[in-house]
Amino acid sequence: MPRFLRLLACAMVLLWGPAVAVAGTVLVVGDSISAGYGMPPAKVWVKLLETRMAQKGYPHKLVNASVSGDTTAGGLSRLPTLLRQHRPAVVVIELGGNDGLRGLPVKTTRHNLTQMVKLSRKAGAQVLLLGIDIPPNYGPKYAREFSGLYAGVAQAAGATLLPGFLAKVAVDPDMMQSDGIHPNSLAQPVMVDTVWPVLEPMLKAAR
Repeated sequence: MPRFLRLLACAMVLLWGPAVAVAGTVLVVGDSISAGYGMPPAKVWVKLLETRMAQKGYPHKLVNASVSGDTTAGGLSRLPTLLRQHRPAVVVIELGGNDGLRGLPVKTTRHNLTQMVKLSRKAGAQVLLLGIDIPPNYGPKYAREFSGLYAGVAQAAGATLLPGFLAKVAVDPDMMQSDGIHPNSLAQPVMVDTVWPVLEPMLKAAR
């Protein structure tokens, strides 16, 4: 290499330093379950997940864009801006519970979630879809159709599905707040343990 090129290379290293790999971002888009309704911020499962990631040596940044009371329509309307702003490597979608509690048409929820997955994948992100079960307030038929929509969305749009995200805690009154809808502080580590085996392989792929 000519002497002037060697000098130029040395100068670039001194000015900018060695290249540093930038870890991907994990974007969580959810409702009150992930926003931490009734919970101290430090004990919400998403915050505990961030701690787990760091303890396991994953340098990914975690962004919690969850909003209490949000529906799939709200999540879909917010998602394009979130994708542009954070450029996530992994998108975790935890939405649908409020749709079900309001008795919104299953086909509407299915459409909104499908579009969210497609937009995320088009932006280059892997998608983890957290399946939500609802109480049979609107009859067992509606509850079955609602619970089943997540598998259909995952298969059709190309997401990784975690069915029954709250299944381990929703049946235990000791893990639920007094409203019977929101998990309490005892449930939050269980929720992280439920998500971790599915999310970790996605983190490895996003390094």
